[in-house]
This record gives sequence, C-alpha cells and structure tokens, in this order.
Amino acid sequence: MIELLSYGAFFLTVALTYAIICLGLNVQWGQTGLFNVGVAGFVAVGAYASALLTTPDDPARFGGFGLPILVGWAGGAALAALVSLGVGLLTIRLRADYLAIATFGVAVVVQLAALNLEPVTGGPFGIGFIPRPFGSLAADRVTFGLLNLGLVALTTLGVYLALERLLRSPWGRVLRAIREDEQAALALGKNAFRFRLQAFAIGGGIMGLAGAVQAHFIGFIAPENYVPMLTFQVWAMLIVGGSGNNKGAVLGAVLVWAVWAASAALISALVPPEMQARAAALQIVLIGIAICAMLLLRPRGILGELRTVSRHVKP
Repeated sequence: MIELLSYGAFFLTVALTYAIICLGLNVQWGQTGLFNVGVAGFVAVGAYASALLTTPDDPARFGGFGLPILVGWAGGAALAALVSLGVGLLTIRLRADYLAIATFGVAVVVQLAALNLEPVTGGPFGIGFIPRPFGSLAADRVTFGLLNLGLVALTTLGVYLALERLLRSPWGRVLRAIREDEQAALALGKNAFRFRLQAFAIGGGIMGLAGAVQAHFIGFIAPENYVPMLTFQVWAMLIVGGSGNNKGAVLGAVLVWAVWAASAALISALVPPEMQARAAALQIVLIGIAICAMLLLRPRGILGELRTVSRHVKP
C-alpha cells in the first residue's frame, strides 16, 4: 500500500508538470494557432535558468547562487518568456509549417548549447544537486511525494485559473478572432502581430515554469532530457485532451503519461533485457496509434474547444 501510494504521488506529480507545459502550448496553438514544435527548447531554458539560480556554488561552472526555489521558478519562467519574445520577434510573421521549422531549429540550438556550453550548463554531465521542495523529508517517500504532489497541483491549478481568466477576457477573444479570421480582426483595428507575440511569450514562459518545476522535483537535468521526443509527447497530450480547452490540456497530459508509463512497465516486464532498448520504440508507436484513433473518432479531442455563438447573432 505504501509503495502504491508513493508511486501514485510520483506519477501524478510528473503528469502535472507535463500538464503545465500543455497549458502553455494551448495558449500558443489552441488559442492563437501558432505552430510551435520547439517546446523542448523553452522547457530547457526554464529548467537550466532555475537550476543555475538555486544550486550551491560550483567552481566548475557559472551559477550556483543558492537562491530560494520559488525565485528559481520565477527566474526560469521569466527567462523563457524573454527568449520566446525574442524568437517571436524574428519568426512570428511566419505561418504554419514555416513557423514549425523555425521553432524546431530554436529547440535544436538550445539543446546543442546545453550540451556544449559546459562552463555554464555542465555539458553532457548536466547539473545535479538541484534543491528539491521538502528535500529534508526525502527519506519518508510517502510524505515527500504527497507534499510535492500538493505543491505541483497548486501550481498547475494557479496556472489553469490564471489562463482561464485571461482567455475569457477581451484579450483572449481577440486571440481566437485572429486564429479564426485574421483579416476580419485586422479590419476591426486589432494588431495581429502584437497579440500573437504576446501569446507566444506567455506560452513560452509557462513552458519555462514547467521546466523549472520538473527540474526541482527530479533534482537533476541534462541535455538528453530536452530532445524532440519531449515536444512529441506534449503535442500528443494536447491533441488527445483537446486543443483549445485548458481542461483538455490537463486531462490529455495525465492520460498520455499514463499510457507512456504503462507501456514502459509492460516492456520492462515482457521483453528480454537485451531487446528492451529497441522495444522502447513501441511506446512511440502506441502514442501514435492513440493520436490516429483520436483524430478519427474525436477530431477535437476528448474535451475539445467549446464553440459558442454570440447571443447578438441571429441564426
């Protein structure tokens, strides 16, 4: 029972960190139609920024300021938002697949920088000794896991409520208007470039926050944590849950992470050890099948965006 409770807390904590990333992607794609496939890069920026701010002093690399964890989370979100703003200024006028190629390139650059800037990022060895919330209770796995789950759940809830309020505001309605019919929005005097840039920066900042939260929960980060597979997972979560719906983003994150974790356990139990590295590709196949099934059966996802008609428009 204790083992089950401990694993359940761990599973939900990781799933909710992905839910925060999905909420950020939902601002960009679900609400604004910005095709960002560089998710892993923005998550990495937040994770490394928070790690550098909060870890103990290390003469082998830059950083190690030993600041509080919450300062690290704020710093990671802020730096990721600034990077997103800079990337947006250069690429936000691009459309669809062109924007996807540009953001993918940014993610590759970030991952290569993390791999090669050893005096700053620790290079391939990564950064360890990242302070963990409630780290003094780590010996008691159940208490430690439940407290971390509560903290991450509160963070996820805070991001969710803030986005719900923001996206129901006039600002959010302008985003959806630009996504649906940019020419009509321009005719009403809305600056599409500015609104897209704001949405891209906010979404990137939320991804950076998720990266920071994830880094402090695990206690270690390395460049291989931020490869394109992370972007694939997050997109799968949003598609399955329902693009354009914040509830769907959270639900999709939990469901897809459950499939991912269950498939890993099955491979570990059923496949001989010498074949497990190759068999791990089956996880990607399962997620791909889930996406195809979802697109065929429920194209808008489990909890797709609710389409509302203004009461001032006559049928």
